Amino acid sequence: MKKSQPLSVKTATFIYLLLVALTLTTWLAGQSSLQGLSLSMLVLGIALFKAQMVGDYFMGLKSVTGLWRWVISLWLLIPGSLISIAFFLS
Repeated sequence: MKKSQPLSVKTATFIYLLLVALTLTTWLAGQSSLQGLSLSMLVLGIALFKAQMVGDYFMGLKSVTGLWRWVISLWLLIPGSLISIAFFLS
């Protein structure tokens, strides 16, 4: 494993603001009574992207190599795929 560098305040602030903006985007979509499969997939995609960003930057997995780097990605990919399939089948 590589030694991870500490996250700079500037980077952490940018990632945090991006996460807040994406959260507000999904909240506004829900408040505007938008619906449909494409919107559901967009919201799911945003949620998975946000979770990956948290894992990469705030859990420090961006600089980790090997199995541990893939644990969070697989943890997101498998349930995300199953949820997507369930949406498409319904």
